[in-house]
Amino acid sequence: MISVLALLFLWMGVGFVLLGALGLARFPDLYNRMQAATKCVTLGVCGIMIGIFLRSGFNPLGVKALICAAFILLTVPVSSHALARGSLIAGVKLWKGTVKDEFTKDRGAEPIIEEEK
Repeated sequence: MISVLALLFLWMGVGFVLLGALGLARFPDLYNRMQAATKCVTLGVCGIMIGIFLRSGFNPLGVKALICAAFILLTVPVSSHALARGSLIAGVKLWKGTVKDEFTKDRGAEPIIEEEK
């Protein structure tokens, strides 16, 4: 039963990583791509690590996999948020289909949405 659950987590993780890669290739701007990379890859890699833990048990490999999953779960969203905020402050424009730009509006600046060409 544990082996089936481990395979399920591994395949779900691989699926999330593939969706993240697809999002990186298909989404129009930096912010959307960063969202796809952050959410899908975080869930995917954590799923893979949990699958490795379930498959190997409480041995050094399994414990390392759990520690890696916790580290990724804590650091990837925070670093992605910092990168997105830095990109907005640096003036990287949002995609032209963006509806709202609350961040720059809250800072008292003009929205930095890409214009139609």
